[in-house]
Amino acid sequence: MHEFAFVIAGFAVGLVVGLTGVGGGSLMTPILIFFFGVKPYLAVGTDLLFAAFTKMGGTVSMARQRLVPWRVVGQLCAGSIPAALVTLYVLHTIGPADPAVQRVMTTTLGVALLLTACATLYKALRGRQIVHNHGTPAAEALQPRHWSLPLLFGALIGTLVTLTSVGAGAIGVTVLMLLYPLLPLPRIVAADIAYAVPLTLVAGLGHASLGSVDWRLLGLLLCGSLPGIYIGSRLVLKTPERLIRSLLSGLLAYAGLKLIAL
Repeated sequence: MHEFAFVIAGFAVGLVVGLTGVGGGSLMTPILIFFFGVKPYLAVGTDLLFAAFTKMGGTVSMARQRLVPWRVVGQLCAGSIPAALVTLYVLHTIGPADPAVQRVMTTTLGVALLLTACATLYKALRGRQIVHNHGTPAAEALQPRHWSLPLLFGALIGTLVTLTSVGAGAIGVTVLMLLYPLLPLPRIVAADIAYAVPLTLVAGLGHASLGSVDWRLLGLLLCGSLPGIYIGSRLVLKTPERLIRSLLSGLLAYAGLKLIAL
């Protein structure tokens, strides 16, 4: 019965990701901690590989449509991958199951969920009003506001994702919209999904080397999430996006405050 519940949870998260584009980590990790009693370090490690495998399919699909701005992906990875490796080294030195590390993980996860809730609400209220100049030359659209900003924000997101598995979804899209104001929205979403794959894969494999991944649980979640994402992406045009995102932001804010209060 417990196995079926994990598959249902994977399906529900996949459905919401397909409908809203909000990263699975912001939903799956708190569900594993609160509803299934999974230890925070195991929830984070398992969810990182869950995210890597689910977003691979999205990256391949978007790459075939030539939507992925690989230069932007490279700039973000140049900051996020080294930051993820440094964070993994610190976790390896201290030990992921250490009570102090668990406390840092839950508090940081709570803050990350609050940030994700704000980013989700912002996109719900303002997302439709953002207009991109599609006549902008491609080279100019790929230029960030300053060359150092993708590295700095990439490092911040890399650390956040490695500690909490949250940050590469709604937060990543919001950061990209601020750093690359001339880049069309579909390419921003494609960049966010594409750079999350190597980041979550490196962080997830790093957690696996620390014994922080439950492989059986990962398999059950993927069995549910893959059809969920497919169905959600097909229903996206038939659902009130603003309402769903607003409700989701409230749920994420509640989960974030509860984690901080643990």
